[in-house]
Amino acid sequence: MSWYRPSGSLTGKNATVVVTPADAGWTYSGMYVIDLEQGDFTIQMAGIEGVLVPLSAQSVSVTVDGVHWDLVGRSGVFSAVSDWLYVPVGASLSVAGMMGEVALCTAVASESYPVVYTPAEAVSVEVRGSGKSTRQVTNIATPDSFRGAHKINVCEVLTPGGNWSSWPPHRHDGVEGCPTNNEEIYYFRLGRDKGLHGDPAATGLFHVYTVDGEVDETVTLHDGDVYLVPAGYHGPTVAPPEYPMYFLNVLAGPAADRTMAFCDDPEQHWIRDSWSSQTADPRCPMTSAKGRLSS
Repeated sequence: MSWYRPSGSLTGKNATVVVTPADAGWTYSGMYVIDLEQGDFTIQMAGIEGVLVPLSAQSVSVTVDGVHWDLVGRSGVFSAVSDWLYVPVGASLSVAGMMGEVALCTAVASESYPVVYTPAEAVSVEVRGSGKSTRQVTNIATPDSFRGAHKINVCEVLTPGGNWSSWPPHRHDGVEGCPTNNEEIYYFRLGRDKGLHGDPAATGLFHVYTVDGEVDETVTLHDGDVYLVPAGYHGPTVAPPEYPMYFLNVLAGPAADRTMAFCDDPEQHWIRDSWSSQTADPRCPMTSAKGRLSS
């Protein structure tokens, strides 16, 4: 069994990635990566809420139930933090622009919240970990950073070349004493040196293993790959020295209150305590609303 989906295997109309709950074989989480060069994208948000975030698109024109919004966007995931838009359950959504990619992260939901535009300057950026596990976490729609949603959680993680993320390994699958249950999508863009977006030559690694041992897989990642995580410990994600790594996470589950809690692999939990004696990598944070800060 593998939950790995290589780049190009999940395409749809005007989209390089389409993941619905039915596609993934689960209940809540979904994602579209919209390619604006292929044309406008429209969707009726029937039973789903969404977070719309530009990846490599600027001047994105968005209409939600007849109301127009302009997203500033960015030239690539390694170029800056982007503004974003929350899209309510049941809304009619259309997205247009000249070129580039925009992600629509989705979650099956039933409670209606208003449309919210968040400028890049208001997006929370944190440095997590230390030493070779230092990474940037951009909190787009997490429980602490954004309250106006029913089920969806969204964040971005940027890892400098040579570092590890998703470390120590952790899970949120609701089994074997771990109470949190979230389905998680990883969408990867792998860069090169000072490049602003993905690079076709870039590679990385990702490890996933379940409590029952049914899945124990380490995959070689390429730019644009997707990994679906319905269960099990995941980590590390490994960025080779020459290739920084980006991933967009979408999480949703059955809990009445949105949560991004997790359970560490008990054999590896000690790693978090070790960070206090290490020095954080000065390359993090890598980006801000004003642009790129480091390579």
